[in-house]
Amino acid sequence: MSAPEVRLPRGAALRPLPAILLRFALAGLLVLLSWGMVLLERDSYDDSADGTVSVIDALYYTTVTLTTTGYGDITPVTESARLVNALVTTPMRILFVIILVGTTIQALTKRSSTEFRLARWRAAMTDHVIVLGYGTKGRNAVRALRLREHPADRIVVVEVDPRAAAQAAADGYAVVTGDATRPETLVEAQASSASTAIVAVDRDDTAVLATLTIRRLAPSVTVVAAARESQNAELLSQSGATSVVVSSETTGRLLGLATDSPRAVDVVEDLLSFGSGLDLCQRPVEPGEVGRGARDLPLPVVAVLRAGRTLHYDDVAVGALQTGDEILFVGAPKRR
Repeated sequence: MSAPEVRLPRGAALRPLPAILLRFALAGLLVLLSWGMVLLERDSYDDSADGTVSVIDALYYTTVTLTTTGYGDITPVTESARLVNALVTTPMRILFVIILVGTTIQALTKRSSTEFRLARWRAAMTDHVIVLGYGTKGRNAVRALRLREHPADRIVVVEVDPRAAAQAAADGYAVVTGDATRPETLVEAQASSASTAIVAVDRDDTAVLATLTIRRLAPSVTVVAAARESQNAELLSQSGATSVVVSSETTGRLLGLATDSPRAVDVVEDLLSFGSGLDLCQRPVEPGEVGRGARDLPLPVVAVLRAGRTLHYDDVAVGALQTGDEILFVGAPKRR
């Protein structure tokens, strides 16, 4: 497999191809104009080979003149032809050279600019979120991040499929095209300085390998992984995933819940859909709340997060809220 490639958002990239094509078109136009002028006055030119200038000879003379080659086998012999060469052909020759040199400079500038932007991006990319996979799960994960006002320039997509990678770039995200299980791909995605990695690849075995790889490169990063089957969730946890979401099991539970409480499914979907209705929110315990019970807060607290543990609101271990605790509660989205 080829080396991973970093693709920055399409909107910020230079696009030199139209400019290069325009330059070539102008160069071609200059050749045609000069060729036409020589054809109109070909009787004023002398060919050392046979004394006459044919249509092909005129084209040959035009190209060697504009490119400043000048073999001298065809020369203007009348004053009018020499005047045209001095006042018209010479400026056209200079313009032709400028167009060719400008095309080369454009290409070099594009390459240098890309390298500069990549270097600047690598230096600035810290505390970002890496999304491994831009399929249905990955796209929805990114959408949820954006709804929570996570900056688009702090999201890096890793995708092996060129079409999905192109879509992520078109959506405005930095993309690393490569295999998410390979260390060099995750190094390009600046995994060591990321805050979170979302493993949203299609296969569970790929998810396990990707989790192992990213955990080895970035031991402190938070890894959130998706698994299709529940039996693979434990493997993902053992591989270093901080949290595992089992898609088939979650779907099955919702289907079972819908049998007896169909409206409850609507509530769950509402909680999972950020930005409307009700949302699951998380925030640190405020100083005035320290020492109070979770049930005493004027909020529907669902759980308390303490020292890496998740305690349900009615767990006796919760006791009084402490400094450093965080609460998970149901709230309405902020209105702007």
